[in-house]
Amino acid sequence: MSMGQPKFAFFNIDLQVNSYYIRIDCHIIELISQLSMICIAARTLEWTVQTKPFVRMARRSSTDVPKQNLVLDAIDLVCNLRGCGWDWSQGMYVPPETHPTSSRLAFAISALASGLKHIFLSGTIHSAVKSFSPDTFGSVDGGTIFDDTLPPHLRYLRSSIIAILCAFAVYSLIKANYEIIVVICILIFRQNPDQCPPLIDSPWRATSLREFWSRRWHQWFRRIFIFLGGKPFSLLFGRIGGVIGTFLASGFIHHLALLPIDPSSEMWRMVLPFGMMGAGMVIERAVSGNRTGGWMGWVWTMCWMVLWGNVMVDGWARAGMLGSPSVVDGATPIRQPIERL
Repeated sequence: MSMGQPKFAFFNIDLQVNSYYIRIDCHIIELISQLSMICIAARTLEWTVQTKPFVRMARRSSTDVPKQNLVLDAIDLVCNLRGCGWDWSQGMYVPPETHPTSSRLAFAISALASGLKHIFLSGTIHSAVKSFSPDTFGSVDGGTIFDDTLPPHLRYLRSSIIAILCAFAVYSLIKANYEIIVVICILIFRQNPDQCPPLIDSPWRATSLREFWSRRWHQWFRRIFIFLGGKPFSLLFGRIGGVIGTFLASGFIHHLALLPIDPSSEMWRMVLPFGMMGAGMVIERAVSGNRTGGWMGWVWTMCWMVLWGNVMVDGWARAGMLGSPSVVDGATPIRQPIERL
C-alpha cells in the first residue's frame, strides 16, 4: 500500500493555495502601478497648464521657526495628494485632530494603535462578507451579490447588508493604511503632527450627500477628479456639469482600478453609481439648497448611498475583488479569534 498519495494531495493543495496568493499579489501590484500612473499623468497634465507657481504655506519646524528645504518641499508637493500645507488646498475641509499632539511619540503611538485596530476591523468585516457566498463572490472567480433564488425583498436586503459591510471594510482599510503612513512620516521623516491631519471623518454621520463627499469621506483624489472631469464638464454645462463630471471621472478611474483584476469588467458598473452620486447632489441642492440636514437628511443620504452602493459593490464582486485575501488571512494569531466568532 503506497503512502505517497496523501503527500501528493497535500502538495497539490499547497500549490493551489500558493498560486491563489501569487495571483492576488500580482493583481495588487498591477493595481497600485496603474493608480500611480494615473496620478502621475493627471498631475503632469495639470502642472503643464498651471499658470502660477504653487506656494508652500508657513509650517512649523522642530524649533517652531519656518525653514525652507527645496528637496523636501519638492517631494512633499509630488506625494501630497490633498495639498495639506500648500496654497492649492485652500477651501478643502480638514477633519479635527483625534490624536494627542503633545509630542511626536504620543501622536505616533496613538496613530499606530488606531492603524492596528482598523486592520483588524477591516479583516474581520472582509471575512464576514466572503462568508455570505464563499464559492461565488467570496472567491477570486467572482460573482453577483444578488441571489436570484431569494424573493426580491430578501434579495435586496441581503445585497444591501453586503454593501454596507463592504463600505465599513473599505473605510477601515483606508483608515488603517493612512495611520500606518502617518507613523512612518512622524518617526522616520520627522514631520510634525500638523502635517498629517486626519483623512476621514465618521462618514456614517453625514446628513447630506454634499457633507459626505466634501467633508466626511477622504479627499485623496479630489483635485484629480475635479481637474479631469469637473473643470471640462463645467465649461460645457456649467456648475451642474462640473459636479456630475467630477463623479464621472471618479467612476472611470475606479473602473480602471478593476481592470488588472478583471479585464472584462464593464465600465458602467462603476461610472453609473458614481455618476448618480453627482446627480443626487444636484437633486439635493435643487430641493433644499444647502439646508439638507437632521435625521431626514441622514435617512436620505444613507438610502441614496446604499441604493447605488449595491451597484458599485456588485461590480467589485463580479470582478473578484471581494474574494481577495486580506492581511488577516495571512496572520494566524489574528485569524484564529475571528474564525471562532
